[in-house]
Amino acid sequence: MKLSILGYYGGYPANGVGTSGYLLQSGDYNLMVDAGSGTLLALQKVLDPMQLDALLLTHYHHDHIADVGPLQYEWQLVTGARKEAILPIYGHTEDPLNFAALTWPNATQGIGYDPDSSLVLGPFVVTFMRTVHPVPTFAVKVVETKTRQTLVFTADSALMPTLATFAKDADVLMVDTNFYDDHVGKEWHMEAGQAGTLAKEAKAKTLILTHLPQTGDLQRLKQEAAAKVTKDTRVLLASEINKLEI
Repeated sequence: MKLSILGYYGGYPANGVGTSGYLLQSGDYNLMVDAGSGTLLALQKVLDPMQLDALLLTHYHHDHIADVGPLQYEWQLVTGARKEAILPIYGHTEDPLNFAALTWPNATQGIGYDPDSSLVLGPFVVTFMRTVHPVPTFAVKVVETKTRQTLVFTADSALMPTLATFAKDADVLMVDTNFYDDHVGKEWHMEAGQAGTLAKEAKAKTLILTHLPQTGDLQRLKQEAAAKVTKDTRVLLASEINKLEI
């Protein structure tokens, strides 16, 4: 399984980098997870978007779906090179208006996933867990069938005890880490130390901090997370990664 980081900021793009978006590849199968602002441009640098097999969305906040529309337009306008006749976009159905917008005639088809069931996407099996966020949001666990390699993405969430069980023994754990440890106020995202604690409890091999803040010293964010994990867990900032072999 290969992971490419297409965007890693929360809220809005900055410093030439987009918001949440990731590309998972196994063999010739290409799965995009979330499509935040600026991620389509980043995708075009590593893969022809017409070669996507599917797009999977964790929730419908703009920093995770802003480039869905432009992607749909590209699939409408560039018809000759499509890998699939229609691009399937998988999303939850608890927000009917946003789910309906995933279907674009002759280009994309919205497909509702059941958060209580597994979803088979080519070489991957995906399972879900509801998170703590202002809108319906689902963490995803992606298991490569052939190797059993596992990637868990918390999506947007405050820290919750069941996430450690959901992410147990993950090869890669990507955590929404939008706050430094001195954050004060409502927490719809995790602090760096909480991300490290989650990785420790889950016994994750690699922790990737993503959904990062646009301000402050990101090395400090990394240090605060690293202070909570054991020596068996590698801690990385999404900003340090272009492509990772899992």
